[in-house]
Amino acid sequence: MSGQNIRLSVDAVVFGYDAGTISVLLIKRKYEPFKGMWAIPGGFVLQDESLEEAVERELKEETGIEIDYLEQLYTFGNPKRDPRSRVVSIAYFGLVHPSTFDIFASTDAEEVQWFKIDDLPQLSFDHDKILQFAITRLRAKITYEPIGFELLDEKFPFSDLENLYTTLLGRPVDRRNFRKKILSLDILDELDEKISKGSGRPANLFKFNQKRYNHLKKKGIVFEI
Repeated sequence: MSGQNIRLSVDAVVFGYDAGTISVLLIKRKYEPFKGMWAIPGGFVLQDESLEEAVERELKEETGIEIDYLEQLYTFGNPKRDPRSRVVSIAYFGLVHPSTFDIFASTDAEEVQWFKIDDLPQLSFDHDKILQFAITRLRAKITYEPIGFELLDEKFPFSDLENLYTTLLGRPVDRRNFRKKILSLDILDELDEKISKGSGRPANLFKFNQKRYNHLKKKGIVFEI
């Protein structure tokens, strides 16, 4: 039996939300294979680092972004997914507010850019498959777990949360039902502050309560949109 010759890599699908638009962070490859094509940030795992350390390092090196939490998505291992050799990739995904970061390309990335998920360039390797997998996972996840607060400003009107969910799901939500469900979870603090948007009356601002959310998560959240 011949010995294995498999290399391990990590990829990071980073979603951003701003002004009702969901985007994904992509890099333009500086070297072959697929030189000059767009790709999901990532690279090979070094001998002395964990998978989490590898994906955080690659993301920071190639895009300048640091994320506290990346969730493991799936393992992609088609023998022909990389023309160089047999490469198995562990993909991760995370959510950020794009305005929080100044992105810049370095190491083997020529450029770095946000792309709307409904207007993507052609991607290298099997990254279109990885990205679609991540979009499906994100849409499924938000229907049973209230996530995405890291995509909003620290203080926000409730309508911003509705718009976020409508955008992430790709469909409208029942506004009254949605508000009732979210508020019943007791993970938002209503503030003594208001914001004026357009000609309507000023709306109250809310803040996400991370402590109560973490406590609820340990107990188990029952949440369906």
